[in-house]
Amino acid sequence: MELGWDTTAVHAGREDLAALGVHAIPLDMSTTAPLASVGSGGEAYELMATGGVPAPGQTTVYQRLWNPTVARFESGVSALEGAPEAVSFATGMAALAAVLLAAVADGKPHVVAVRPLYGGSDHVLATGLLGTQVTFVRPGGVRAALRPDTGLVIAETPANPDLRLLDIKALVAEADGVPVVIDNTFATPVLQRPLEIGASLVLHSATKFLGGHGDAMGGVVATDPGWAARLRQIRAITGGLLTPWPAYLLHRGLATLPVRVRAQQENAHKVAAALQSHEAVTRVLYPGLPECDPLGLVGTQMSGPGSLMSFEVDTADQAEAIPAHVSLMTHAVSLGGVDTLIQHPAGLTHRPVAAEAKPHATMLRVSIGLENPEDILADLVQAIEAVC
Repeated sequence: MELGWDTTAVHAGREDLAALGVHAIPLDMSTTAPLASVGSGGEAYELMATGGVPAPGQTTVYQRLWNPTVARFESGVSALEGAPEAVSFATGMAALAAVLLAAVADGKPHVVAVRPLYGGSDHVLATGLLGTQVTFVRPGGVRAALRPDTGLVIAETPANPDLRLLDIKALVAEADGVPVVIDNTFATPVLQRPLEIGASLVLHSATKFLGGHGDAMGGVVATDPGWAARLRQIRAITGGLLTPWPAYLLHRGLATLPVRVRAQQENAHKVAAALQSHEAVTRVLYPGLPECDPLGLVGTQMSGPGSLMSFEVDTADQAEAIPAHVSLMTHAVSLGGVDTLIQHPAGLTHRPVAAEAKPHATMLRVSIGLENPEDILADLVQAIEAVC
């Protein structure tokens, strides 16, 4: 029976619960597992430490190697992204680090990164801390930047924090066979599935929309079996694993992901459209506005524009002061939760980014939540008018 996508979101990773005699997702907190013998335990350890998956009934040895609650979350994400497999990590940055280490270990340390990117991603690439070498480019500059040792092309769409959209199909063509990594955190698989249009790996900060409630951290990469095995090996060796309790919370979040994303998107469209007419706002950046989608990717590559928006005011001082005057929304980093957050990217999440790639200091980013959109707008307007 072929299920609808929303049905998959509810049931993915839970297919065997009835057979187990339970209804809610099981939570297995065991840090270690019993061993029948040294030989069988050793074989299982070697299998998982080198990226393999335990067979049914085989001991899982140690939580750093495998955990059934974590594996259920991964199964849910792979189903939603249309991927053969998914591998989860403690955070989104741990997931990115594993991808970079895999490329370095393969003898291809050069990365072409399309700016703008999340500030943490930009920072780890710029510093070369993980043994990578990076060439930063703008859209359209990938092919010219490729080298024989290029192992990855990395991009984010919609981009953080200016919500710029990137044509993934065109990017894959430019990459000319080099694996393309798409950070799909902002869009989620509800609105965009990059693997279907040629990407090799899809990365999420699961802390954001996948969990959706601001109470669990995690990262996940959806990809093919070859990449998944390499990432599991790196996870086992480095210990950057997602643990059972956050995996349980993140998996629970998947069931409501489509409902939350679409409702937040509807709110964002209303707020962005209304904010355009405010005299103190110099520019609104939101993919649902025609001028912010020159390539027509909303409705083709993406099924909708999402719920992140940014806007600019006249001066940096005004932008820095506005978050202190909100009362309903929260002045905080992160995004994708059920409540509305506002932050100043240049001063916070993108503070370590090089000057030439740093967002305008006059820009604020808003992650629209599930509150009444009129209430969100009223709070935002009163904060703007208190300053501007």
